[in-house]
Amino acid sequence: MLKKRWAAAAAAAAGLVLLTACGSGGSSGGSGGAITLGFAQVGAESGWRTANTKSIQDSAKAAGIELKFSDAQQKQENQISAIRSYIQQKVKVIAFSPVVESGWDTVLKEAKNANIPVILTDRAIDSPDKSLYKTFLGSDFVAEGKKAGEWLTKEFASATGQVNIVELQGTTGSAPANDRKKGFADVIAADPKYKIVASQTGEFTRAKGKEVMEAFLKSQPKIDVLYAHNDDMALGAIEAIEAAGKVPGKDIKIVSVDGVHDALQALADGKINHVVECNPLLGPQLMDLVKKVAAGEQVPARIETKETEFDQASAKAALPQRQY
Repeated sequence: MLKKRWAAAAAAAAGLVLLTACGSGGSSGGSGGAITLGFAQVGAESGWRTANTKSIQDSAKAAGIELKFSDAQQKQENQISAIRSYIQQKVKVIAFSPVVESGWDTVLKEAKNANIPVILTDRAIDSPDKSLYKTFLGSDFVAEGKKAGEWLTKEFASATGQVNIVELQGTTGSAPANDRKKGFADVIAADPKYKIVASQTGEFTRAKGKEVMEAFLKSQPKIDVLYAHNDDMALGAIEAIEAAGKVPGKDIKIVSVDGVHDALQALADGKINHVVECNPLLGPQLMDLVKKVAAGEQVPARIETKETEFDQASAKAALPQRQY
């Protein structure tokens, strides 16, 4: 959530803020023999990302792992700088959530040459050299897009005319944007009545989602459905839809991905129609993997998180215990 950006993100003019979760010191063993983990985060672009960061920081502390943390402010060059800094500091393990899919081979080869294992979290990379990282921990974004498309085709199964869809894409070139777009497109392609009439990046932020939706509403005379690649963009779009005098959830049906608290509340209130979950609470699983790769143990090449979907009833049931 934009208003929940923590102060460190705003202060990181160079995009690199190093924080330690327990103790200080940068040797490969860390202080007091603790494992040192260098984590390069995408940024604080959404409520999902804020929850993801908190999960990683809290889990590192609980696991006794010394965490060096950087916020890249959604810039690849900042992540690359952070990873190089971690290599120089001789951390035991590097983990990061890549801003975009491409352009990582050079810096990851540097980590490999320094014998520092790398773990990808949340987002994958498109490098053909799988030896550059030990494992990927995260979601199947194509499957998430397919779930959104399957909900849409069921919701509009009886529609006889063309169903006009607008799409708010995530950050251009990022794995979730590419894959959620593909999964959704693959499902709706089976029936020509489903047509994406406008598709543009909303950069995974609420403010940009609102701005792009305002443009869609002006340029498109008839919009039946909004497909948002994340909840924050959907929540921004709701503001634009209401400002245009339309009723979100009725005049324009909305399906989005993530499952953050505010989106489940909007779903419970009938302003969103369906939410596909993407679980941000990867911290405990990540720390388990960090300990294993630091000890030289073999780990699976890909580990997927368990996720569900929400309709209005299940959103109401989930809200009281929702952690993010």
